[in-house]
Amino acid sequence: MDEYEELEHKELLESMSDKLGFTPRILEIIGEIDHESLKKYNRCNQKLLSDGALPAKVKILMALAVVASKQCERCTVVQMQSALKNGATKEEIMETMDVIFITSGAPAVAACRDALKLLKKS
Repeated sequence: MDEYEELEHKELLESMSDKLGFTPRILEIIGEIDHESLKKYNRCNQKLLSDGALPAKVKILMALAVVASKQCERCTVVQMQSALKNGATKEEIMETMDVIFITSGAPAVAACRDALKLLKKS
């Protein structure tokens, strides 16, 4: 990676970290392996984390439901952190949990175990 790409890489990670409230390690790894892939991921991430026809908070809660349905525990933690950072309330998150349960069942709710612990801290 040349000097320009390295600077751009750092700026991309900082930008994503500001919106998420932290830097997922996977983004650092992707950027180290293939800078272009990090740029593509960032473009998609910007759509999720910015208001459009739907507020960013709603899109993030939708993402929480999707990753829970896939039973990705680490992903649910990341989406929960992002939801809280973007102003999701306990009530909104618990309604999202209802949707997860209705559409994907108990295993998907169980995948949110660690993510739900973050509600106790907020």
